[in-house]
Amino acid sequence: MDVGAAGFGRLLPGLRDRVRRAAFLGLDMEFTGLYSAFPQNNQPSLFDSPAERYLKVRQSVQRFTVTQLGLAIFSKEDSNKYVVHSYNFFLFPSTLGVTDVEFTLSASSIQFLSHYGFDFNKFLKDGIPYMNELQEKSLNQRLSEGSWRVCSAVDRDVMKKAIDEVTCWIVAAEEGETMILKDLSGSQMLEVQLVLRQALQNVWTQPLEDSEVVVKKVSLQQRWLLENSSYDYCRKELILMSARGFTNLFQILVKAKKPLVGHNMFVDLCHLHDKFYKPLPESYEEFKRNIHNLFPVLIDTKTVTKSIWKNYQFPRVSTLLEVYEVLCSSNLNPMDPTGPVIALASDCSRYVLLKSAHLLLRRVTKCSDTVEADPSFSQYLTVLAEYLNKVNFIRGGASSINFSGEDVPSQHPPLLVVHVRGWPQMNERQIYQELKPLCRFDVRRLSGNQFILLSNKFKHVRLVLRDYKHHPNLQISVYRHWRHSPHVNCLLQVSGIVALWSLLAFVLGGPPCCS
Repeated sequence: MDVGAAGFGRLLPGLRDRVRRAAFLGLDMEFTGLYSAFPQNNQPSLFDSPAERYLKVRQSVQRFTVTQLGLAIFSKEDSNKYVVHSYNFFLFPSTLGVTDVEFTLSASSIQFLSHYGFDFNKFLKDGIPYMNELQEKSLNQRLSEGSWRVCSAVDRDVMKKAIDEVTCWIVAAEEGETMILKDLSGSQMLEVQLVLRQALQNVWTQPLEDSEVVVKKVSLQQRWLLENSSYDYCRKELILMSARGFTNLFQILVKAKKPLVGHNMFVDLCHLHDKFYKPLPESYEEFKRNIHNLFPVLIDTKTVTKSIWKNYQFPRVSTLLEVYEVLCSSNLNPMDPTGPVIALASDCSRYVLLKSAHLLLRRVTKCSDTVEADPSFSQYLTVLAEYLNKVNFIRGGASSINFSGEDVPSQHPPLLVVHVRGWPQMNERQIYQELKPLCRFDVRRLSGNQFILLSNKFKHVRLVLRDYKHHPNLQISVYRHWRHSPHVNCLLQVSGIVALWSLLAFVLGGPPCCS
């Protein structure tokens, strides 16, 4: 179900109830870009530690924005049946009284969204506003001071047209007469009322329908009474609630503390923190603590399915759709009457977690021959316990990020070192291009003519050591820290010089004299 700004307010109470009753929640997000090309060397690398990767992702998250957030609410019904309500929320940064938000577009990401039929008009014209706590604090202060302003150029034109219409009408209008302003969007309806009330002391405004505002000419006494009424739709708390938009639902998700499921969800979590909670901190550890406090139970289906590869004859597929198709195959998952039944309450995607969890549950109970006909979700959580809060870390120095403990380091093949001879001015990119036809390595400069190579495949290490054994310009060998590290070499050289000077001093000074 697609949801924009026009219908979001009406759905919010029902969403609150469904989230409260949910067994768990599924989340997926789309962005205007993934990894920023600026500054240089911001692309993910096998050399990255989790803290280094976080800083790279943080820079990208600050440049890009969320275009759509998909939320699947899983509720357990009769027996082992789960009903899924799926929503696609179109999002657009709030323009009400906050600093005008800037974001960039990645050509490849926009092309990807376009290929899969993403509705850019819905995103731009009917995107649900949102803001984080820092932006809300700024808006709250401006509303209190009366210094808020309209950021959008389109909205400014709408405001000017509305003021012109009302000021022409009010000259001849009698007290108590009304007029209607039409064709206003959700945020424009609020902004028009605030602008008119600020500019004209003898008018009162009230929303009429989804896109209309009624303007009434009133006396100063009536105006004062209406401003202090509990029925005023422009009270500060209601303005803030409207400006928060999707952040209201985010706060409902945080309060519910339901297990949150995603696939390769590290970047999603960074955007959740930055867009709806607080700007991302510089500290990686602080980010982990914040996310764990917001969502105490995280399940990354990529982390779960990576484990299944090791325990089952499970082909190494990457996309969520491919994983789902394999889990549904008769070879891996024959007809099982105890398996979970997933009923789609609306047009939904396919869901991997329950099938993966049930496969693991079958493996555990197979030893004791006690497969229950109606496994509970708590049983699924029990077999998933070792994967909880461990989010997959793509191509880096850890296999997963543990939001409730220490990160799990990766097991990579040994580092290689390249010594370049006869090819002056070689750089990392040229080394990468030279090796690319044979295999792929991440490259990092070690010294002037030496480079470090790192791969996540052992066969690539064997290939390059074999094929470049007698290369005239590139001497490739296994990296030995004591032999190749510039710091160790520098220390050895200094130690050698000190030892030499000590020897010379001893020889030239002669044996000590005896008194």
